[in-house]
Formats: sequence, structure tokens, C-alpha cells
Amino acid sequence: MTLTLTGWMLYTMWVVLGLMGLSFLLGLYQSLKASSFSYNLILTYLQDLLYYVFPLFLIANMMPLDKTGWLLQIGYYIGALGVVIKYISNIRSKM
Repeated sequence: MTLTLTGWMLYTMWVVLGLMGLSFLLGLYQSLKASSFSYNLILTYLQDLLYYVFPLFLIANMMPLDKTGWLLQIGYYIGALGVVIKYISNIRSKM
């Protein structure tokens, strides 16, 4: 099986990764501004990649196993929506 993010799935992944990057840069700016840089900032985003992005890639990889063609796709979009909402609220709390 190969990883194929097609159509809106690719754009959804770009939104998820973009919001993760924006949140990381905002946290990095705030920590450098306060002169309190910590390795926990980087480890948190590595952990989020493992907990949030990797399962989305696994769901996308299992798409050929779905006989209906839409069950895993709905799960992918619901998971991505949850990650987007999490990072939007994270960005709002940092501002």
C-alpha cells in the first residue's frame, strides 16, 4: 500500500500542518521574547506529530481496505477537524 492523499485530504493535511507550524512559531517567539526557551516546546510538537498527524496518515493508508470508500474518509476528516480546532484554540490562547 502506498500513501495517497488525494483531493481535499491533501489540502486538509496542509491546513493541519500549517496550523501546527504557526502554533510552534508563536510559542517559539513567546519563549524567546521571555528568554525562557525550553526543550519542552520542541518535544511537545514532536509528540503532537505522533499523536495527531501519524494517525491521520494511517487512516489515509487504510483507504484501499474500505469497501464503501467513504467510512475511513469521514473518519479522516473528523480527526483532522478535531486537530484544527485544537490548534486554533491553542493559537487563540497564546495571543
